[in-house]
Amino acid sequence: MDFLFGNIVHGLAVAMTPANLGLCLIGCVLGTLIGVLPGLGPTATVAMLMPVTFRLEPTGALIMMAGVFYGSQYGGSTTAILVNLPGESSSVVTCLDGYAMARQGRAGAALAIAALASLFAGTVTTFLIAWAGPAIASVALQFQSPDYVAVMVLGLVAAVVLAHGSVLKAVAMILLGIFLGLIGTDVSTSEQRFTFGLDTLFDGIGFVPLSMGLFGLAEIMFNLEGGGEANRTRVAIDRLWPTRQDFREATPAAIRGTLLGCFLGVLPGGGSTIPSFAAYSLEKKLARDPSRFGHGAVEGVAGPEAANNAGAQACFIPMLSLGIPPNAVMALMVGAMMIHGIQPGPQIIQKQPDLFWGLVASMWIGNAMLIVLNLPLIWIWVKLLEVPYRFLFPAVIVLCGIGVYSIDNRLSDVVLMAFFGVFGYGLRKLDCEPAPLLLGFILGPLIEENFRRSLMLSGGDPSVFVTRPISLGFLTVSAVLLAAVLLPAFQQRREQWSEES
Repeated sequence: MDFLFGNIVHGLAVAMTPANLGLCLIGCVLGTLIGVLPGLGPTATVAMLMPVTFRLEPTGALIMMAGVFYGSQYGGSTTAILVNLPGESSSVVTCLDGYAMARQGRAGAALAIAALASLFAGTVTTFLIAWAGPAIASVALQFQSPDYVAVMVLGLVAAVVLAHGSVLKAVAMILLGIFLGLIGTDVSTSEQRFTFGLDTLFDGIGFVPLSMGLFGLAEIMFNLEGGGEANRTRVAIDRLWPTRQDFREATPAAIRGTLLGCFLGVLPGGGSTIPSFAAYSLEKKLARDPSRFGHGAVEGVAGPEAANNAGAQACFIPMLSLGIPPNAVMALMVGAMMIHGIQPGPQIIQKQPDLFWGLVASMWIGNAMLIVLNLPLIWIWVKLLEVPYRFLFPAVIVLCGIGVYSIDNRLSDVVLMAFFGVFGYGLRKLDCEPAPLLLGFILGPLIEENFRRSLMLSGGDPSVFVTRPISLGFLTVSAVLLAAVLLPAFQQRREQWSEES
């Protein structure tokens, strides 16, 4: 414990230099802004910031990009509560009760609950990173390619278990995501795969056009189908701060959401979307009166908001400890480290203590900054209620187009974004959740790379995946989860969850 405390103090000393404090503030402000603007997510913003970070010190660059990532979780709840349009995919469930509270004249209370739940989750999760990161890194030093394959397979199976709706649809979305991730040039043979002779696909499908289309444009199309203006009721706000009853109801939900988000965020492919959905379902099942949900239940805001912030920060654990990026933003941060000559992996804690502990300590500082940025400025965000949707959605589409184009300056990426927007809208109509698709898209190429390496090192013997204790353990857990999800009783619970949500 003294060792942990000493490292935290060292990290605070690194994070509280004027330069790093300034970069942390810039990241938090940008994260809040892009979270507020639907369709322009942290992936595009971090990608656009990459050229800027090349001239910065590695620690300051990662602190700024991290602020953008977890700051977007704060901002994403703002539009979800005020205009029923989630700024982030992880804020989709916040719309259900957050917007209902806003229509009841309690938008200020809903925003305050979301911000305070996120602060609590961020604080607890940062302690978890500081405590668990070094321990996991010491174990990860024993990992080899078969173990990485088993870990990522566990992540895909967990996505099937936790996905909303049909198991078959969840599996189909993961397989489709893996297929999309394999499009492009084979790194081993240099052969073109599934490119149909299109130059724009030689380097594969970009994650930013894919994610912006599936979540940003598809969400706008869905809102326009619902009437846009007709769905937004402007109401007076009679109270800014939550009542005591609100705090009593929100506190247990925030604690449960934090624990759930920490657990799910650590899994490969972890992030903030699945934890928020899982937290909402958990709160609804534990509630004495589930009928309150969807009509302004405080727990329906506190639980998912704590879970998505905890999940967003917990995914730093596999990235820092194992060198495995569990999502696109973490992949960009890994890329930034490699550009600066830092090799991600278990040895980073020993070789780059300033970077690791400075980044961990900056998360406490960043979460405190976000509270100051959000709570006193609630009335500014409330003004978004006065913006007509006919003005909002064209601006969002333009920002999405600019964000995608500015990454590689390719018009083809904008076309891909438009295609996946229509495709995502079709998935929504078919009740297929896009989150497992994104998970398969990220992990598919990583699984292929490590699977090939494993077979090469073992001389083509596939038993290498079950003879190593670590990989065998992860594969066993995957098999148990897969068997559980196929049980009739579990399927009935999933169908009930789907109907209730």
